[in-house]
Amino acid sequence: MSLVVDKKENSKEFVKNILSEIWVTRCPVPTATGISLKRGTLVKKFEKHGIDVAVLQDARKGLSVHHFDHQLPALFREGGNVPALAARSEGAPSRLIGLTWIDEWQVIIVRPDSDISQPEHLKNAKVALPEYADKRAGSIFRAMSLQGIRGALQLANLTFRDVNFIEVPERAGSKENRDASTYWSGLDALITGEVDAVYVKGASAVEAATKRGLKVGIDLDKFEDVTSRVNNGTPRPITVHEDLLEDHFDVVVDFLEELFDTADWAQDHLDEVLVILEDETIAGAESVATAYRNNFHKSLHPSLSEDRLELLKQQKDFLWLHGFLERDVDIETWVDHRPLLEVLKRRQNKNF
Repeated sequence: MSLVVDKKENSKEFVKNILSEIWVTRCPVPTATGISLKRGTLVKKFEKHGIDVAVLQDARKGLSVHHFDHQLPALFREGGNVPALAARSEGAPSRLIGLTWIDEWQVIIVRPDSDISQPEHLKNAKVALPEYADKRAGSIFRAMSLQGIRGALQLANLTFRDVNFIEVPERAGSKENRDASTYWSGLDALITGEVDAVYVKGASAVEAATKRGLKVGIDLDKFEDVTSRVNNGTPRPITVHEDLLEDHFDVVVDFLEELFDTADWAQDHLDEVLVILEDETIAGAESVATAYRNNFHKSLHPSLSEDRLELLKQQKDFLWLHGFLERDVDIETWVDHRPLLEVLKRRQNKNF
């Protein structure tokens, strides 16, 4: 966002809303935002309005923090809900404008000789739990692991008291390491016998487990109870800065419309989507195909349905209960339905 600043008589800064650039941030997961960027359609959508599209991960290092704090006014974020909720709990001026749900190989990994193959087999098991990050709030890997294990235990009517948590390093690789297979530090503890089970998810986890010769003990995606899979990416929020929403509402609507158009395209182009996801998820073709299945490419459309909002509330309640949020978050006041409703109206009008 280009900002031209004048001075008012009271010496307070007055910002003229001249928008020449928007920012997007991406996570190593399947999103309509990432696919649209790779196809070039997002850039084309906005260049006709004289607006550039910049990627946060390609910018100077100092800007990368905004992936987590949501303080960059012209930023669109389609990514994990742990950072989004943590930022909101700390007072970030963000608004929720959409949610997606894509099952992404949420599994419990075990050693090849393990007998753990059902949720009830986790009773008395030693389970990996990543340490807190520098900040307790938003410690993503710990939150994901704890919630993933909760989901597995829930399926057998077990609780955290039925397992033994063993703390492992937050992540196996440095934060600058682009090899996403190093994210899952518990896998090395699994090999040494320090733990018996590790929660992982996504194509990077397929890559990491395969490299280490480990196997899937419990595949959470195969169970009908969707609440057992509530986690960082399920549901996945689309958020914007409230200033962008109020000052450039049509730009926000255009962005959401592009996500819908991309989701439409993806429904009929699975092979192309999988190729794009190899780069997006930093994983090989086989790992991507393993992680993303069950017609995932048909479910990229954003929604703010009551069901998805309720699942997000369940995730928020879990994060608040276990200390991953500075303050409680009111989902109802966070969400803004207006952009999505406007997109749906546009699409309906196109069909007439």
